[in-house]
Amino acid sequence: MSITRNNISDFMKTLQDEICNGLELEDGGQKFQEDVWTHETGGGGRSRVIQHGNVFEKGGVNFSAVEGEMPEFMKERVNPNAKTFFATGVSLVIHPENPMVPIVHMNVRYFETDTGESWFGGGIDLTPIYVSEEQTLFFHAKMKETCDQFDPTYYPKFKVWADEYFFNKHRKETRGIGGIFFDYLKPDENKTKEDYFEFVKAVGRTFLKAYRPIVEANKDKAYTEQNKKWQLIRRGRYVEFNLVYDRGTRFGLETGGRIESILMSLPEHASWVYNYVPEPGSEEEKTQRALRAMDEG
Repeated sequence: MSITRNNISDFMKTLQDEICNGLELEDGGQKFQEDVWTHETGGGGRSRVIQHGNVFEKGGVNFSAVEGEMPEFMKERVNPNAKTFFATGVSLVIHPENPMVPIVHMNVRYFETDTGESWFGGGIDLTPIYVSEEQTLFFHAKMKETCDQFDPTYYPKFKVWADEYFFNKHRKETRGIGGIFFDYLKPDENKTKEDYFEFVKAVGRTFLKAYRPIVEANKDKAYTEQNKKWQLIRRGRYVEFNLVYDRGTRFGLETGGRIESILMSLPEHASWVYNYVPEPGSEEEKTQRALRAMDEG
């Protein structure tokens, strides 16, 4: 039996539940607060936010299944004759309290139009405040492990796509240490819609496997006032990317999405220090150099 939009949106709701449960266990204090909302042109979603926890200063895990008029910028990319769309997915961003625990983002989504186009997209990426080689290798190993279950070409291809996408052009530095990113996965002679759906499900369920061990290894580490200052500066870079380049933010704003849900990816606290230059040889300078080297590499 072929999959339907309802099958896909039902999975997305289940995935939201699984991830929220796992993150609540990791935090050990706060619970996610839920807002159920409706979209003005059809459908709606569940926004869940955790704040001021033992581990997570602010985080959101959103589910949505909405439909409406096709935005003009999407028509140009997809089909100029498309009039309406349906989109469902889960999107999350987590901003931890401890600077030694990385920011993380994940998104898995499905999109279809009234003219018959449909595809999957998504990805997971990690933004450490301080780049750690061990942490980077572990995270990418988890991404590769999931990709290789479906196609050995996925990881190298989707890793490069993530490196190119999660990049602050105006800073000439990557947002973090990357991960995987993919879009427009459509049925073809090699893969069915069901094949891609299974892959997207696996990516969604890789999130906790890849992120929780990193949180557990770092959440109780000591940190200094300088570490917090650097964390706020790095969060500022994160905000810049989301507001300037992120496709999901643009899509949400141009389709009349719920503003609180769209902007839940932003941290409660961030800073922009004028012309900040890390001390030569400091851990901050090493991280900045590493993020710029990833662009050159």
